[in-house]
Amino acid sequence: MAAPNCRCDLQKPAFWGLKRLFSIDVVPFETTRIFVMVAVKQKTKAGNFVITAQRHREIIELARASGQVEVDDLSAHFSVSPQTIRSDLNKLGNDNKLLRVHGGARLPDGNGNVEYEARRGIAATEKEAIGAAAARLIPNNASLFINIGTTTEAFSDHLKNHVGLMVVTNNINVANRLRVYRDNEIVVAGGVVRVSDGGIVGEAAVDFIKQFKVDYAVIGSSAIDRDGALLDFDFREVKVAQAIIANARHVILVADSTKFDRNAPVRIGHLSQVHTFVTNKIADPHTREICAESEVDLVETDAS
Repeated sequence: MAAPNCRCDLQKPAFWGLKRLFSIDVVPFETTRIFVMVAVKQKTKAGNFVITAQRHREIIELARASGQVEVDDLSAHFSVSPQTIRSDLNKLGNDNKLLRVHGGARLPDGNGNVEYEARRGIAATEKEAIGAAAARLIPNNASLFINIGTTTEAFSDHLKNHVGLMVVTNNINVANRLRVYRDNEIVVAGGVVRVSDGGIVGEAAVDFIKQFKVDYAVIGSSAIDRDGALLDFDFREVKVAQAIIANARHVILVADSTKFDRNAPVRIGHLSQVHTFVTNKIADPHTREICAESEVDLVETDAS
């Protein structure tokens, strides 16, 4: 079929704008239709490159948080095909950013543990104070959840003088700390153990948590957004944290002030779902307003 007779004047301002918009060299094609198709194709390629690079960065962040990522989980998380994720992981593997394993990829040997140990050292003094203050809120003979995190670990260190506790946790480090105190019962969730931090995640852990209704939940968060959103890097851990929040009568959030300066891609919940927030300090008045409006009790260790 002959192309329609719609010759374009490449000197017109409209085509100058297209040239700037798509950042390509304008060449004299027979029809505007051909010109526009080439321009859109160039823009689409650039857009896809940006989206892919963003997805690669987020995959690496998820791997850092959980130690290992799975193709099926990533496919669901990003709403792309498993083939796309396999291509992403192969590229990251070729670039030595991840190590390909059956069904997914993980951090190269040593990176996860080093990173977790480094996180323990961030705001260590503040975490100790937060942990001690939160422990004072827990009475003897109570039942409680403790989830994954360096601050929740610091909290568990201050339970050594409590008696009659039933502690349900998906944190192997917490279980190992508390198992030596025979006056308390320690219950460990089943599921997949993350190599990076000893956290237990996955659907089995979620189902296990849902069997309980406890007095307290002590949870951490990787980041706290200015709108009050509680955020994390691992969507598998988020599901466990959400189950913990839903099955506790009183939720205690423990997080130091550096969490206000961070960002993470997966939403756990909101400050309004928390009953008590223990931190070293809150500098942003807007966060205070959210807590006041939601009737969240604030405990600031720097003010004590």
